[in-house]
Amino acid sequence: MNKLNLSLSLMFFTHILSAQSSGASASSLLVYSLIGVCAILLVWALFGLASNLLKIEADKYGLDSEKNNIGIIPGLRDFFSPSRPSYASEGSFHNLRKGYDIKLEGSAKGPVSDAAVTRFGINPKDFRGMTPIPKVEVEVGTEIKAGDPLFFDKKRPEIQYVSPVSGEVVEVRRGEKRSIAEIVILADKDTKYRKSNVPDIYKADRAELVNFMLATGVWPLINERPFDVVPQPSTVPVNIFVSTFDTAPMAPDNNMFVAGNEEAWQKGLSVLALLTSGKVHLGLDARGGAAPAKAFTDAYGVEKHWFKGPHPAGNVGVQIHHTAPIKGHDKVWTLNVQEVITIGKLFLTGEYHADRVVALTGADLANPMYVRTKQGANIGELIKNNTKGENLRLVSGDVLSGKQTTADGFLGFRDDQVTVLKEGNNYELFGWLLPLAPRPSVSGTIPSYGKDFAFEANTNTHGEKRALVVSGQYESVLPMDIYPQHLVKAIVGNNLEKMEALGLNELTEEDVALCEFVCTSKNPVQAIVRQGLDTLQEQS
Repeated sequence: MNKLNLSLSLMFFTHILSAQSSGASASSLLVYSLIGVCAILLVWALFGLASNLLKIEADKYGLDSEKNNIGIIPGLRDFFSPSRPSYASEGSFHNLRKGYDIKLEGSAKGPVSDAAVTRFGINPKDFRGMTPIPKVEVEVGTEIKAGDPLFFDKKRPEIQYVSPVSGEVVEVRRGEKRSIAEIVILADKDTKYRKSNVPDIYKADRAELVNFMLATGVWPLINERPFDVVPQPSTVPVNIFVSTFDTAPMAPDNNMFVAGNEEAWQKGLSVLALLTSGKVHLGLDARGGAAPAKAFTDAYGVEKHWFKGPHPAGNVGVQIHHTAPIKGHDKVWTLNVQEVITIGKLFLTGEYHADRVVALTGADLANPMYVRTKQGANIGELIKNNTKGENLRLVSGDVLSGKQTTADGFLGFRDDQVTVLKEGNNYELFGWLLPLAPRPSVSGTIPSYGKDFAFEANTNTHGEKRALVVSGQYESVLPMDIYPQHLVKAIVGNNLEKMEALGLNELTEEDVALCEFVCTSKNPVQAIVRQGLDTLQEQS
């Protein structure tokens, strides 16, 4: 019996020791595995840091780190590269993840029809930095042709601001302190053009081309960044950027703009290429199943870049950031498609053709549509007999960045869209608690109503301005390596060095419009950014 007990005891302890041994080995294996994983992650992080530093140095010397795939080790994007459309074969490709598409009812549809507009107006306030009372060269009753000078800035008299149509000057509207609000022209039925002798772009030097553009009125079509101003004639931009698509809510299809204007479009690009020390960069749309217009894809003498992603992928500022960012005291120029066409027509015909295809948008229009008109068309005449209901807000531009106007106002100088939407001054009972009416929102607490559901917009902000909350919402919709919330705080605190270091020079209002849309604090982010830009410009 004792022998039996001894044998059983030995067997029991042997089992325990064996279990302890296997447990110890398993435990050791787990520890070694964790150490190995940590070592691999540490090495990966060090190599990643080295790659980023290498890319920064490459960018300093003008090398495109993305295009040339500069780095020490491949990143996750190299293993999971985004789908590049087959038609986007030429040029770089950028798949932007951040952003948000606001789907609203009332996008323009159908062919382009001619608008019956008789009055046109140019507002000096559309040009930043202009003196409040520019030198007006016409008076009421003056007969003018399209391309004739209307006014000029007393600080820069060589830059002429011209009439988009021929006809009679019927009003010079005044604003506060006798400032010039608008110069209104009653247009002729058939436009008469001021004729100019066109220089040969391949024989003339840059100074001759610039002087010709100054005298004929197309120079103000150019927008200079940073600060969004009409450039000094002596400025040579490091690059020029043109976005060929727009991703804002209910934005017009730019393919409609270039149809029938292919020759003028290419001529305009060729002229711009002679004005920069760098390149003309073309932002192309890679979001759809079909390629954009051939005039865009077949353009030559330009650097092409394809962009795919939600709004603001179509913003030229976002495209600049991902292709050739603004550095130091660099100046870059930006233009819209129709502005390039106007420049091209001038160099083809010697005439200032301010033709514009405009998208009339909004759920409160009976017929959202495209119309053909001229720059500065009267808003009321554009939407005459086409609105539904009352208590409406008229916007020259899109719902995010456009300017509120009236039926007696005029289309903004660079605008190609008019938006009509309901005023949001009829509040929902407990709307903050039970959002029963459909509304666009990035918040998961608001029903999405399906991916393709289009909302009916109004101007209600569903809340009032409150303390700035650091939530990370701004960063989720801005596809740029910028910390917008920190930047806003630096601007509000008037910290010049910090706002410049945080990348304010790369931004304009439209780039942060979505930040304002998602802002829990209901802060006027676009106005704050403009305040910062104006402050920086004063100090530069």
